[in-house]
Amino acid sequence: MKRFMTIVVVLTLSTTLYSQSHRRPFQGEVFTTETPMVHDPVMAYADSTYYIYATGLGIQQMTSKDRKTWEVLPQPVMTVMPQWTQDSVPGFTCHVWAPDVIQWHGRWWLAYSCSTFGKNGSAIGLLSNHSLAFPIWRDEGCIVTSREHRDNWNAIDPNFVIDENDQPWLVWGSFWDGIQLARLDTTMHIAQGEKPRTIARRYAPGYKDAAPNPTSQYAGTNAIEAPFVLKHGEYYYLFVSWDYCCRGSKSNYRVAVGRSRSVSGPYQDRDGVDMRNGGGTLFLEGDKKQFEAAGHCAAYHLNGEDIFICHGYSIAHNGASILIQKPIRWTTDGWPEI
Repeated sequence: MKRFMTIVVVLTLSTTLYSQSHRRPFQGEVFTTETPMVHDPVMAYADSTYYIYATGLGIQQMTSKDRKTWEVLPQPVMTVMPQWTQDSVPGFTCHVWAPDVIQWHGRWWLAYSCSTFGKNGSAIGLLSNHSLAFPIWRDEGCIVTSREHRDNWNAIDPNFVIDENDQPWLVWGSFWDGIQLARLDTTMHIAQGEKPRTIARRYAPGYKDAAPNPTSQYAGTNAIEAPFVLKHGEYYYLFVSWDYCCRGSKSNYRVAVGRSRSVSGPYQDRDGVDMRNGGGTLFLEGDKKQFEAAGHCAAYHLNGEDIFICHGYSIAHNGASILIQKPIRWTTDGWPEI
């Protein structure tokens, strides 16, 4: 009876959580590698296991016990796509971008991006789960959408931030007017009455000398995206990716950072320049030996370590993007370094 009831519960959950959804088959076996190919990685740790989630069909996932050898799982996080994603984002199917994952109030929350390249008709969706090891995530709907010709920002590249008062925030954005921030409610959706605010740009408003965008006629030249906020000491550190990803060996992606005593900013670089006006201290770029370029990062305090991860466009792998992991050290004046 217990076994029958368990099967019924799982089937009911699957039907309830993803009713009227687009189903997609998956194939393959688990394979092990020390150099996983990955794009836009984020990390979580639970039950002695590290998890990485990344851009891919239904969100790529992999696990490791030591962060050296990774098991790449054939089953994505989302084996079905909620129907609202296709309704909200014309042209979107199942290639999900740039997730983020966090544990808050006893539950795991995973945000993900639905978009099409170079356009800002986009949406950030939300899943929840009681355990990273449990394969069925609950569809929590949409956190925020952006519309072409309505919004001057792009609803992709989410990152959850929990402030010192246990208040959740979401930071996101790519191109257009840059990086956005908004306060969340207890359901991890945008709080009532909250309006997105810009906290970082690649260039100051009115800047005229940026090179043309080689990737999109729509997105403009404000080439900043992929925000990630790490709290360390009395500061919040905002990491962002500058310039252009997704071009293999032609990519010139790199990571810059600024900091603020408040999660809502203003964020300033080491020279005191506001990131809303194009500020940012260079943190990581391609060394032209192993990596042509690197970006879309995440940063964590995990198991007593300060860890920085991102993807890098590997010279040895003909521009393919692979996982980079580096320890973070802190200068005497409180700035992060690789």
